[in-house]
Amino acid sequence: MDSRYLQDKEELKQSAQSVDEDRRAFLTAGLVGGAVAAGTLVAGVAHAQQQVAQAPALSDKGWWPNPKGGKDDKSGASNWMTPAKVLDTVKWIKDGKVYRIGRVYEAGMPKFGERVFALRIPGSPTGGPFGTNKLVYHDEYLSTEIGQTGTQFDGLGHIGIQMGKDGDKNEMRYYNGVTEQEMATAYGLTKLGVEHVKPFFTRGHLFDVEAVKGNMEAGQEISVADLRAALQKQNMQEADIKEGDAVFFNTGWGKLWNKNNDKFNSGEPGIGLEVAKWCVDKGVCLTGADQWATEVVPNPDKNLAFAVHGELICKNGIFNHENLDFTALIADRKYQFAYIFSPAPIKGATGSNGGPIAVT
Repeated sequence: MDSRYLQDKEELKQSAQSVDEDRRAFLTAGLVGGAVAAGTLVAGVAHAQQQVAQAPALSDKGWWPNPKGGKDDKSGASNWMTPAKVLDTVKWIKDGKVYRIGRVYEAGMPKFGERVFALRIPGSPTGGPFGTNKLVYHDEYLSTEIGQTGTQFDGLGHIGIQMGKDGDKNEMRYYNGVTEQEMATAYGLTKLGVEHVKPFFTRGHLFDVEAVKGNMEAGQEISVADLRAALQKQNMQEADIKEGDAVFFNTGWGKLWNKNNDKFNSGEPGIGLEVAKWCVDKGVCLTGADQWATEVVPNPDKNLAFAVHGELICKNGIFNHENLDFTALIADRKYQFAYIFSPAPIKGATGSNGGPIAVT
């Protein structure tokens, strides 16, 4: 085996080992207290941890077992993907045009904290020639957080809420009340892995908030009033959004992708708890946006960190699809479509990469 390949593999392994520690520091210092420059992260950790401890009560136990899925449910809001839902969604396909709404995966794309995306082709070609036909081939070695880089789909095991003392894994609760102690291992999740999520084939509704609000900045929260203004501008009706539908938000932040990654990663405009609760009331199966969290970062309430993730994923089993690209849909003024996505069924994974599409 090529010595350079072995060296690259070892470097990637060492890099991956440092990811969790670096990510935790970035989360507590950079997002709870506000998006800040990388050089100030370490100094803010202690203060940020204190803010998390003082956050408003999110530890009510009324959110499990899930009233719709039942106490043993592992599929969350993907349970809405019924034959009736699919047949109803097909009616929305009028012109048969397919839009790729995911991003290209590449090493230089914006990534949260110190996450890694590195691809190597071992040899060129990797193998062959074989047979009298002299076949040769390429394959690749990929090192990455497979479900948490680029266009990423958050599974139910991705987000939990600490409800007891620091370090008490019996009181770190995930969807349906599943605890860290019950499911977390070094080799994947024994419960709530993304393999339990059903493929999505449902109606999608896109809110072009950028067209209503103009240029938005990090920490600017999208309100329900903003959504209704977008609906009016797009000649859409709020009543069109049915149980099991997916809703998406274009903030304009995606224009920074691979153009100003530092600003892209520094924070973002997005939805807050008001819109999250609106989504719960609507019974949507999934939210998504053109930035890396869908929700506003930093939250206007400086005591909160990723509160929308907790509300939607953890408490209600509503999935989240991040770093999407709505450019072509908006150019064609296509705000309603069939959203189609099958998460990669990786046993025990916290999320999925992949290529979501919109069909109009």
